[in-house]
Amino acid sequence: MSLSLSAVVMPTYQQILPAVLGYLEKGRAHYEAAGEDVNDAVQLKLIADMQPLHFQMVSVVHHSMNALISTETGNAGPPDFSLAFDYAGLTHHVQTALDAVNSADLADLDARADSPVVFRMGSREMPFTATNYLLSFSLPNFYFHATTGYDLLRMQGVKLSKMDFLGAMRMGG
Repeated sequence: MSLSLSAVVMPTYQQILPAVLGYLEKGRAHYEAAGEDVNDAVQLKLIADMQPLHFQMVSVVHHSMNALISTETGNAGPPDFSLAFDYAGLTHHVQTALDAVNSADLADLDARADSPVVFRMGSREMPFTATNYLLSFSLPNFYFHATTGYDLLRMQGVKLSKMDFLGAMRMGG
């Protein structure tokens, strides 16, 4: 049995993006219950030389919704970190990505599987096919940033478990 690109990529986004929204909601509730400003979480870092929660959530969106757009245009680059969001804005940004993923045309994505995508950062260019871009670059980054966002909130005492990260798993045949 062969798998299409959409069958590999889209269910992953559809599993993890709602989980990210779930842990962001638990983070909001935790801060409110503690009488603290949830917007303080936007700049949380694990360690001084790592990027904050804001960066992690912008990257989650970039490596899902924007990665799919890159397969259409053939052009990819780093996320737009000039975006300024408070906690509610970050949550909305992730919701926008989920909505875009859920409305994506799967047949169009599959038709682009072998199309070129070039990632550019400064003078550096990394040529991919759409399949290799999504599977070897964007999905690993997507998981990394989704995991780091989870870790940042967990570090602050938000009651999260592994199931909060895994979300709704695809079971059965």
